[in-house]
Amino acid sequence: MPSFFRSAVDALVSLLFPAPCLLCGDVLTTASFLPICGECLASLAPLTGSCCDLCGRPFASEFATDAASPLCFACRRGVYAFDRARSYGSYTDEMARAISLLKYEQVLSLGKWFAARLREKVEVAPELFKSDVVVPVPLHPARRRERGYNQAELIARPLARQLKLPLRAYLLVRTKPRPPRLLLSRRERWESVRGAYAMRKGAKVDNLRVLLIDDVCTTGATLDSCARALKRAGAKSVTGLTVARVVAASVPLPPSQAIKKAIPGASPSI
Repeated sequence: MPSFFRSAVDALVSLLFPAPCLLCGDVLTTASFLPICGECLASLAPLTGSCCDLCGRPFASEFATDAASPLCFACRRGVYAFDRARSYGSYTDEMARAISLLKYEQVLSLGKWFAARLREKVEVAPELFKSDVVVPVPLHPARRRERGYNQAELIARPLARQLKLPLRAYLLVRTKPRPPRLLLSRRERWESVRGAYAMRKGAKVDNLRVLLIDDVCTTGATLDSCARALKRAGAKSVTGLTVARVVAASVPLPPSQAIKKAIPGASPSI
């Protein structure tokens, strides 16, 4: 549709059927499958700057990039079982609200929008994301029944189509539910996912390169637990890719390597 007519249609729709942006509340001025205004979508910006070569944790200082393969403190200690992880954007207030719309308010169209952003991330550095299958991080069966869907799968499914890779949502299962408390310390996050994921009986990933998809990375514990299950089953490599990442000054170590006093966290994701 020519831009002139498109603008006219958008103006007519907004006049006849006014609707608010679900992030800021302003009236939408365009007709779109996504009920979020352009300004708010623009605020969901990609991460920029240098980051850990392995886990993708942004560096506070450019001095860390002097090494040929710069690693954060946690990755130098070999904390994670995944081979690499990256995120599209930072877990800002705006990003948190957008992800909550997908998870809890059934704004399912956000799954496709997030998938498109992750595809852009892959296209920028395809050598980092060479994969054979796409696998979403699973929900516990009780949580999935309660919610009706898995938000990670709603992102992974269109992403798999765009990357022309098979989706294998059935490979992983969550065997241990998340604690009922919303706020968990870093130690509790690691403990809550220790041994919480397993391969579905009869499923095989022998020598496959897995692209693991989730909505938010807070400590990396969920990606780590899933990667351990996949690699025990024979996966050749596991690369984690999430919509958002919590950027904190502290380094999230698992209980076996962390200091005794747990650092409280504020994010509902792991």
